[in-house]
Amino acid sequence: MIPSLSRRAFLHRHTLALAGLGAGRLLAADPDAKPQLRVGLMTDLHYAEKDPTKTRFYREALGKLDEAVSVMNREKPALVVELGDFIDQADSVEREIEWLKTMESHFEKLTMPRHYVLGNHCVGTLTKQEFAANTKAAGGHAAFEENGVTFLILDACFREDGTPYERKNFHWQDANLPKAELAWLEAALGKASGPVIVFAHQRLDMDKAHAVRNAAEVRALLEKSGKVLAVFQGHSHKNDYQQIAGVHYVTLVAMIEGSGMENNGYALLDIMTDGSLRLNGFRRQANRTLNHA
Repeated sequence: MIPSLSRRAFLHRHTLALAGLGAGRLLAADPDAKPQLRVGLMTDLHYAEKDPTKTRFYREALGKLDEAVSVMNREKPALVVELGDFIDQADSVEREIEWLKTMESHFEKLTMPRHYVLGNHCVGTLTKQEFAANTKAAGGHAAFEENGVTFLILDACFREDGTPYERKNFHWQDANLPKAELAWLEAALGKASGPVIVFAHQRLDMDKAHAVRNAAEVRALLEKSGKVLAVFQGHSHKNDYQQIAGVHYVTLVAMIEGSGMENNGYALLDIMTDGSLRLNGFRRQANRTLNHA
């Protein structure tokens, strides 16, 4: 059975209400409040035609994606974003493109625009251009606006020396935003006329093992702008949350972890007119209510 979006369950199951509730009514905490914009989110599917490991069930990614797509098509968010590691790494370019085309044939069943963040496994064997050529991905960082909200997609798949990931030329913990992308980010934040939501694969908060190496430099730009409501990220495969200098950093659960639909996980993000956020989680994805600091 495809799970339904339950407002009552949302309010009472795994809800995180942050400081500031006493200052006034928080729209995200009101189950009847209509969002300014709704966005679908998912991450870390790691699809591959290979046997499972202890916790990762690669072939099951297709069924989990199909369920998420069905829910998104029913709930009709304005857009859907996949936060990286759409596929796992193959032993050849040809095989990885085959896996990517298989995933894309399922993902393209969405009835709304879809966007992709590059994960380290997306470009473990492929180049960024090859990934983009076989999907609707931008192939790197990107910016777009929807209903007054600016969305920024970051690409941290660069080595510390600025070399882009491709053809197994990197270590997964050497993730960085190069100088050119930092300059682009600062300019994009300056141009944003309204609130900003940032999407990343590798984490930009304090999780050192899975973080972008120059995350502090990135956070400084986000904080300086005063426009960023939240960063949504994946990579570490677990539900997690931190607030740093007024910016929410929400890590989504990986879809690859665990066998069976009960171990799926994806979300609908409601962006409210007061800047508060309501994350409606499905399956293993935690719900969160976040105020605009």
